[in-house]
Amino acid sequence: MNIRDREILRLAVPSIVTNVTVPLLGLVDLAIVGHIGNETMIGAIAVGSMIFNVMYWLMGFLRMGTSGMTAQAYGHALAADEESLTTDNSPLSSINSSLSKCDSPLSAILRNSLRMALFIAIGFVLLQLPLRWLALWLMGPSAEVASLVRVYFNICIWGAPAVLSLYVMTGWFIGMQDTRTPMVVSISQNIINIVASLVLVFGFKMQIEGVALGTLIAQWSGALMAIFAIRKKYRPSFSAGKVREDEQTTFSLFKTNRDLFLRTLCLVSVNLFFTSAGARQGDLLLSVNTLLMTFFTLFSYIMDGFANAGEALCGKYYGAEGENAKGDSFQSVCNRLFRWGWLMVLLFTAVYALGGRSFLGLLTDEAKVVEAAMTYLPWALLIPLSGMAAFVYDGIFIGIMDTRGMLVSCAIATTAFFVIYFCLFPVWGNHALWLALIIYLALRGLMQCLWMRKTI
Repeated sequence: MNIRDREILRLAVPSIVTNVTVPLLGLVDLAIVGHIGNETMIGAIAVGSMIFNVMYWLMGFLRMGTSGMTAQAYGHALAADEESLTTDNSPLSSINSSLSKCDSPLSAILRNSLRMALFIAIGFVLLQLPLRWLALWLMGPSAEVASLVRVYFNICIWGAPAVLSLYVMTGWFIGMQDTRTPMVVSISQNIINIVASLVLVFGFKMQIEGVALGTLIAQWSGALMAIFAIRKKYRPSFSAGKVREDEQTTFSLFKTNRDLFLRTLCLVSVNLFFTSAGARQGDLLLSVNTLLMTFFTLFSYIMDGFANAGEALCGKYYGAEGENAKGDSFQSVCNRLFRWGWLMVLLFTAVYALGGRSFLGLLTDEAKVVEAAMTYLPWALLIPLSGMAAFVYDGIFIGIMDTRGMLVSCAIATTAFFVIYFCLFPVWGNHALWLALIIYLALRGLMQCLWMRKTI
């Protein structure tokens, strides 16, 4: 196997496992409530989880921005050691020596990113009342559900510092070419969440409060485990008395995170509108679109793993080989990432084409829903082909910190999504919604390809 393939898989496989386990935090809460409560409590957990999912999804720039900057700084630190750049083993001793210095770029990125995460998290906590009111107003649940959502929200909001700090530390680990530690933390979080929630709910006879506290305990446990891993493995300097504020690093973080935040707004607007557009067409088409979007979710779990590998490796070699990005290692990683991407396209398209109906049958027993979904299944089969390049380029662009290119390409694709939908929906109905989604995914990859050819 090619040495670049080994590097990619070493980083991608743990990331894929992490991606699969992340949604389990919400599913555990839902499963426990499903055995102790009625539809009101289940609805409250669904609404409460969605509120925090959207809040934290918008803050995803904390992970991505930290990952790219750290990977480039890591590459700079290894640039003098040619052998370390051509093997799978990194000289941790020299990296740790650099990290222990208070003016280390790697330490500065971690410090400044954590400051930003804690600043935002404190804002969430201080503004929790208006945030809760706004979320409930936008989602409009019944009075009974809203009452339980308030209880869930009032407890889980105190996990914001842990969640956002863990975003930063996960990005930092990825930039340090380490995706196994986030995987271990994620799996441990889910185990803690299950145990804590079961003990609080069934042992102490708590209801939605126990579920919320179990989630809160798991969130803080994950953050503390990540902190412990960083201090034990890398020993970065956090000496407040000696830290020299790196204004350039802070400015770069702000600029990067601004672009990533605006890009995330585009992603969120498309995803939320896709769901709401299906809902406006009736319960049947809402169910059909929800089931078929599972095809996209499964593909994204895998491709996000390769994107994370791209962030780490492209950032490392781009930082080591200079901003002209002409180095063989950087180009080789990009080429191998796309080879893995095309392999995933062939694999997922074949699986979806051969087993699409059977998979839909596993998700629902409603024959009417399955038959209706088969009408739109060809659109779902196009998801791997149209979306692969966007995932791979996202990883590359984060690694080289070209966040402006990510923002511009996503903004153009988002505009095209809404234009196509509103122009064609009166004629094509739900098919127009799926066509808009496929073109949106393809345009993201195409625009990033053109942008990269222009800039590199």
